[in-house]
Amino acid sequence: MTHPLLTADELHRLIETGAPLRILDCRARLGEPEAGRDLWRQGHLPGSQHLDLDRDLAAPPGEGGRHPLPSREAFTASLQRLGIGPEATLVLYDDMGGQLAAARAWWMLARWAGHPAVRVLDGGLGAWQAAGGDLDIGAESGAAPPVEPGDWTPRFDDGAWVSAEDLQAESPSLVDARAEARFRGEEEPIDPVAGHIPGACCRPSAANLTAEGRFRPAAVLARELPEAEVAYCGSGVTACHNILAYAVAGRPLPRLYAGSWSDWIRDPARPVAH
Repeated sequence: MTHPLLTADELHRLIETGAPLRILDCRARLGEPEAGRDLWRQGHLPGSQHLDLDRDLAAPPGEGGRHPLPSREAFTASLQRLGIGPEATLVLYDDMGGQLAAARAWWMLARWAGHPAVRVLDGGLGAWQAAGGDLDIGAESGAAPPVEPGDWTPRFDDGAWVSAEDLQAESPSLVDARAEARFRGEEEPIDPVAGHIPGACCRPSAANLTAEGRFRPAAVLARELPEAEVAYCGSGVTACHNILAYAVAGRPLPRLYAGSWSDWIRDPARPVAH
């Protein structure tokens, strides 16, 4: 697997050498479905297109939780619409250290869809600007630059994710990416039930980052990340940041419980721990 991160300086060099790249702006705000595209219009890495959390990286909320995986067909259609194929390195960024949609996009493209070269810009938009990178402003219409639609059909690996039924049948070791107060059930600002899946341990995704919003050194992550077979969070988004951290650390990757807590609590018969 391609190393999952690249620095802003590395990205500058790749652009200067004319390497085949596709840059995808994954900025999003939970509960604000138009925010990501609005942020892209306000300023984005040159040549980047917006990859939308709610439209491209998730199916509508409901069965499967708040951000269920899209169908294979729907995700393939999104990739083809954007002209994404295996011939170019994909560079993903957001403005939250990858904790939101950039890590989710990395997991979906690299782990689920099997794209051979997917990398997350370490430090995201802030790192690019700190390294002297310019931003482009979107057209007044908000339209992205036109691209030739593609025909890539990924070979999806459904062994990379699990369902609630799989968890109940297998009882794997679990790591929860939510903040500790949510994990302990002391507060729950989003979902109607507080707590966590019994037997899980807590590794907040924010703990993977330095104060500057960049990933901590691989050796540090390798020591700190708990043994886990499955990663989950509130809705299957920040859990991908933990999976990305395992990749940075060179550790075996947990599978993703795609529905996560928002799916688990849909069935009141499933146990809840505090």
